[in-house]
Amino acid sequence: MRKIGPSVLGFLLFAISIWAISQKLERYSIDDVLISLSNIPKSHQSGAIFLMLMSYLMTTGYDILAFSYIGFPLHYGKVALGAFISYAISNNVGLSLLTGSAVRYRLYSGWRVPPGVIAQVIAFANLTFWLGLFGVCGLVFILTPLQIPSILDLPFVSVRPVGIIFLLAIAAYLFWSSFNHQPLKVGEWELNFPTVGLSLALIAFASVDWGAAGGVLYLLLPAGSTSSYLSCFSIYLLAMTASMISNIPGGLGVFETVVLTLVSPEANPAEVLAALLAYRAVYYLLPLIIATLLLGIHELKKQR
Repeated sequence: MRKIGPSVLGFLLFAISIWAISQKLERYSIDDVLISLSNIPKSHQSGAIFLMLMSYLMTTGYDILAFSYIGFPLHYGKVALGAFISYAISNNVGLSLLTGSAVRYRLYSGWRVPPGVIAQVIAFANLTFWLGLFGVCGLVFILTPLQIPSILDLPFVSVRPVGIIFLLAIAAYLFWSSFNHQPLKVGEWELNFPTVGLSLALIAFASVDWGAAGGVLYLLLPAGSTSSYLSCFSIYLLAMTASMISNIPGGLGVFETVVLTLVSPEANPAEVLAALLAYRAVYYLLPLIIATLLLGIHELKKQR
């Protein structure tokens, strides 16, 4: 059960998500969605692509900061290439710790980076990711406490308690790291945790990444779907959190269900779904195509 449980749960969540989306769109046809997709302004599409590039540029910074903090010299271009391909593939395939680590190991080891250093980079990058997610979610959920739909039957009516829990977790980590100066040892490898000052800087750095990613969805959604960017950002973060918990590759279906449920009731569901399809294409499919081409070129050069 421990082996098949997560997969079964993921399948059930995916099936429930598809059912929920079909209920939202029962009065609309595929043609309505396609027409709405074609009606997204070109300027908004261009802006979304720009923000996507900014977000992925910031994600490469996680690995660059990791190599700098560890003190291992590696050319910026190689680090950026490894980080971009890793994030683009893991975002689509899911199980980011496994898939992203495999891609990093494949690329970095080819550039003669020792396995111990690769392990430290992976740990540092993932720590930065979760510090950023908890920090951003905590602040946004408190500033913009979304109302939880009653259909979810959760023990709280808004996301504010979730934000408080996230910030308390960040505070506990910062308190612990301010007193703990011993590296974490795993076999022959050692991992030094970032200082309090560096941890706060990492949270601020990750906030720009998450903010740009949320901006992609905000530009593509139809006017009136959310009251403001901050409101859209709160919906986006909650949907992303639910996607990661679901363990479904890319949060497919779960992300869409959360957004469709939480946007303004006056918003046209067909237009919202069209925006979500455009978001998938811009933030997931386009980077995956680019990353696959780059990885293929890299492998061809390696074979030669």
